[in-house]
Amino acid sequence: MANSKYEYVKNFELEDEVMFPNFILVRINGRNFTKFSQLHQLHKPYDENALNLMNSCAVSLLEEYADIVLAYGFSDEYTFVFKKTSKFYDRRASKVLSIITSFFSSVFVTKWSDFFPQKELQYSPSFRGHVTSCASVDVLQAYLLWRQNICHASNQYDQCFWRLVKRGMDFREAHDLLKGAEKCNLNNLLFDEFNVNYNTLEPIFRQGSCVLKAVVDDIVKYADNGVPIKRQRRKIITVHSKKIAGRKFWNDQTVLLKELGCFVEDVDNVKPEYVKSFEFDSKLMPLTWIVIRIDGCHFHRFSELHEFVKPNDERALNLMNSCAMTVLEEFPHDIVFAYGVSDEYSFILKKTTELFQRRASKIVSTILSFFTSTYVMRWKDFFSQSELKYPPSFDGRAVCYPSTEILKDYLSWRQVDCHINNQYNSCFWKLVASGKQKREAQQNLKGAQLQKKIEELAIDYNNLPAMFRQGSSVFWDKMDNALTHQQNGKSSESCGRVIVEHCNIIGSGFWLEHPSILEEKQ
Repeated sequence: MANSKYEYVKNFELEDEVMFPNFILVRINGRNFTKFSQLHQLHKPYDENALNLMNSCAVSLLEEYADIVLAYGFSDEYTFVFKKTSKFYDRRASKVLSIITSFFSSVFVTKWSDFFPQKELQYSPSFRGHVTSCASVDVLQAYLLWRQNICHASNQYDQCFWRLVKRGMDFREAHDLLKGAEKCNLNNLLFDEFNVNYNTLEPIFRQGSCVLKAVVDDIVKYADNGVPIKRQRRKIITVHSKKIAGRKFWNDQTVLLKELGCFVEDVDNVKPEYVKSFEFDSKLMPLTWIVIRIDGCHFHRFSELHEFVKPNDERALNLMNSCAMTVLEEFPHDIVFAYGVSDEYSFILKKTTELFQRRASKIVSTILSFFTSTYVMRWKDFFSQSELKYPPSFDGRAVCYPSTEILKDYLSWRQVDCHINNQYNSCFWKLVASGKQKREAQQNLKGAQLQKKIEELAIDYNNLPAMFRQGSSVFWDKMDNALTHQQNGKSSESCGRVIVEHCNIIGSGFWLEHPSILEEKQ
C-alpha cells in the first residue's frame, strides 16, 4: 500500500478477533424477503424451489471454504459453523462475516435461473448477518436447538396463516386469530380446518436443512467381476433431521465429532436470551462518520481468469461504479458519498445515521451483500461477451471517524493510494508488454521513483483517463435535483440523482464546490 501523510487514519481501525477456543458461527437472513417473495411470486407458505436454492448456496459455501463443517437453514436464514481450530482470515469477525455474506449472495444470484428458469430476478437480493462466538460445544448445541425450534414454530404458524389467507381472510384477521395460539392448537387447526396432518408435511418445511461434511462409502471403481470397490471419503450431504441438536444425530457424524466435539447429553429447552448473549456485535460510536470499505477477494485471480485489460479495465471499473451508484440509491437517507478505485469502494454514512441502529455487523453485511448481488446481476451489461466463470466475492469492515477533517483525510489517503498504485501499474504493465517477465518487471521497479520511470517508458500519464488516475467519486447531485423538481412542479424532498465524477478530492476545492455532501445536518 502506498505511503502518504494521510496514513494515520488507519489508527482508527479496530480489531474484532474471535478468540480461541470459541466457535465461530455466522448467521445470515434475507433482507426484505417478504417483499422479494411477493415480487417474484414465490409459493406460500414456503417455496420448495427457493429452499433448495438456499440449500444449494450453502453447499457451495462448504465446497469453497474448508473450515466450514456444518450449516443449518430454513426459510431465508442460514447459519454456518466453522471448525473449532479455524484460522479463517485470522478469525476477524467483520472479515469472516462479510466474506460469507458476500459469497452467499453471489451464488444466490448465479444459481437463481437453475431453480427459477421462468422467473427473472427483478432486483438485487441481499442478506444481513452477524457472528456468534460460542464459548463451548454446549453453547453450540443450545444454539442449534434454538434455531430448529424457531424453524418448527415459524412453519406451524405460516402453514396456518397462509391457508387462512387463501380461504379469504385478510392478513390482520388471520394474524389476530393465530395470535398467542399454542403449538397443539395450531396442529389441531390445520387438521380440523384443512385436513392437514402437520407431521406428514415435507421435512424440509418442518425441520429445516442441515448441510454437513460427512464420511461416506463412495464407489471409486468396479472390479472385473462387477463388484463395486468402495472407499471412505468426505462428502457434503444435505439432510432434514428431526433433532440436529440431539446426541443420536450428532454423535453419528464423524466429521462433526472431530472438528466440533461431542454432545454429552440431550437438551430439550433453551432460553434465547442465553444464546443471544454470545452474539459478537457492537454498536458504532454515535455522531461519528461511518466508513464501510469493501475490497474484492482474490481479484488478481478473478481479473486474470476473466481477461481484464491491464493495467485498468474500463468495463470493470464502470461495473464497480454502477454498483456503487445503486448502493447510494438503495440507502438514500444514510449514504452520502462513495469513493472507488480498482476493486475497492468506500461508502460514507452520515454522522447522524441510525441505519440498523448503527450495528456494525448488519450495516457491513447488508451493504456488502447488496453490492455483490448487483455486481453479478449487472456483469453482462459490461462484459457482454464474457461469461462469469465463478461467483465473485468481497470483504469489508466498518471504521468510525470523529470529525469531518479526519474523514476528508481518509478519502485523501485512498486517492493518493489510487494515484501511486496507478503509476506503478502503468509502468509494470508497460514493462511486461515490452517483453519482460513479471518478476523482472517487479525487480526493475523496486525502489524506483515512479515519475522518472513514467518518463523513461514514454507513458503519457497525464492524458490517461481521469478515472484511472483519480478514481471515482459517487454522490447525490442535489442542485440538479432542485431544477428537476421545479420543472415537474413537485415540492417533496428528495436526495436528487446519483452521479459519478472523476476529480481531485484532496484539498478543499471539491468540498467547497459541493458543501452539501458532508453537511453535518443531513
